Amino acid sequence: MRFLLDTHIWIWSLISPEKLSPSVRSELASRRNELWLSPLSVWELLMLCEKKRILPQDSLDELMRQALERGPIQEAPLTHEVALETRLIRSEHRDPVDRFLAATARVFDLTLVTADRRLLNTSGFSKLANR
Repeated sequence: MRFLLDTHIWIWSLISPEKLSPSVRSELASRRNELWLSPLSVWELLMLCEKKRILPQDSLDELMRQALERGPIQEAPLTHEVALETRLIRSEHRDPVDRFLAATARVFDLTLVTADRRLLNTSGFSKLANR
C-alpha cells in the first residue's frame, strides 16, 4: 500500500512511537508499503519547534536530517492539481494543512494515516486510523 503520513503520525513515529497503534506501527515498518510525506508536514514540524511545542534533543537541523534519512519516504508533491482539489474536501473544520493532506491523498491515490477524528470523518479518500 501507499501511505501518506499525517503530520502527527510522522512526528510520533520519530519521537513517540508508543502513540502509534500496533496495526499502524506494523504497516509503517513493512517494506512492502510506500511511505509518503507532504512538505507541509515538514513545515508544520518546523513551526512546532519554533513555538517550542516540540523540543528536539539535538538541533532542529539534526532532527530534520535524521527524520528525512529514516525513510524511505517519498515526497508527496504540492501541485496545482492538489491545490485545486482542496476546494472539493468537505470537512468538519477548515484547517488548510488538513485539507491539503486530504487532497494529496485523493490526487495521488494514497491512504492517509491519521488519528484526527475530523479527517477520519471526511469522505472521498482512503484512510488508515491510528486506533
